[in-house]
Amino acid sequence: MIFLIGYMGSGKSTVAKQLSESIGFGYIEMDGEIEKREGRSIPQIFEEDGEKKFRQLETSLLQSLSGQIIVSTGGGVILSEENQKLLTRSTVVFLDASFETINKRLADDEDRPLWGANIEENKRRYETRLPIYKELATLVVSVDDKNPSTIADEIVSRLKL
Repeated sequence: MIFLIGYMGSGKSTVAKQLSESIGFGYIEMDGEIEKREGRSIPQIFEEDGEKKFRQLETSLLQSLSGQIIVSTGGGVILSEENQKLLTRSTVVFLDASFETINKRLADDEDRPLWGANIEENKRRYETRLPIYKELATLVVSVDDKNPSTIADEIVSRLKL
């Protein structure tokens, strides 16, 4: 199992698909799987049940995963100690995007419940999570100014897959 971690907008879902095609593993996008299992969108889960419930759903999903798969995690999956333990049982690749890159990519995105108009709050959340991503990572890959195929190729090469 290979877990892709990183802040929202770092390209985890896109790179997971590309990596899956490159090495022949299946892939799962955690947010999409949670939406499928719950029958509602992530923003709806946040609105109706709150972030705490969403984090519990992430943990439950992580506990159920096994096999040769690429897992595109949600940006906040690293906030739970239980999730950190579950992630580090396998290879963890941190897709490291600068805040400027994230801000540019998410400027018009209205589907992310924790990304808002307050740039300072967004930056604070990013800076709080950054050391956790780095600590958990088996491999750190800078993604600024790189396309998904290049990023996937770098992961394959550096992990010797």
